Amino acid sequence: MNATHPAQVIAVTGGKGGVGKTNVSVNLGAALAQAGRRVVLMDADLGLANVDVLLGLRPEKTIADLLAGDCLLSDIMVSAGERFNIVPASSGTQSLVDLSAHEHAELIHAFAEIADEVDVLIVDTAAGISESVISFVRAAQEVMVVVCDEPTSITDAYALIKLLNRDYGMSRFRVLANMVRSEQEGRNMFAKLTTVTDRFLDVTLQYVGSIPYDESVRKAVQKQQPVFNAFPRSKSSVAIGKLASKVVSWPLPSTPRGHLEFFVERLVRTALQR
Repeated sequence: MNATHPAQVIAVTGGKGGVGKTNVSVNLGAALAQAGRRVVLMDADLGLANVDVLLGLRPEKTIADLLAGDCLLSDIMVSAGERFNIVPASSGTQSLVDLSAHEHAELIHAFAEIADEVDVLIVDTAAGISESVISFVRAAQEVMVVVCDEPTSITDAYALIKLLNRDYGMSRFRVLANMVRSEQEGRNMFAKLTTVTDRFLDVTLQYVGSIPYDESVRKAVQKQQPVFNAFPRSKSSVAIGKLASKVVSWPLPSTPRGHLEFFVERLVRTALQR
């Protein structure tokens, strides 16, 4: 790769399914694109892909075709709006951690094509703590853990953070409270999580805010549009706009090569180590 343009790589994860992380990924991407960033959203749920469904897209090719050598990355990317593109996955595709050395090389080469054309890569991981999820999260520059007000959500988020901290030495995580009834509820959720992480782990958690529960989100899903675009004045859209403003202020990679290259190289390296 010869990229000189630094790019943010953000893994959106949560441990538990049903916390709304794909909706967060899609709407954060839409908000960052509106703010002028060139955004690529990678659907990294290679078993149960759903980003294309949320956006009403019908991709002709997916990452499976890319890895089979049938096309380029630019051939499978689908536009979800101005400055906003999707790398679609397909349900039932094998995990990236199971790829051959040749397929790993193909993936690195594929992202080299777009490295200078991306400001933010959002990686929407699968639920759980599978090897694939861990590989994507370890490779990202920023890790955003999405939690909601359910005991299992807090427990699973803690389990994910614990695994990444104790087994892989990761110590910095950003936390987003989703579907909250009030701002205080979001802060209370964060407090519950930090109570246990401060006691048992050597990590730093940063609270990046909350997204309120909003019927507009359900309506937007039915319309197969980001709520940020379909209902821009809704409570959730305003909150997403605030989140995007924070993301814009996060530091960029300092190396001239940028972080997109590092992300793919590290993703491949961690997969080969297994």
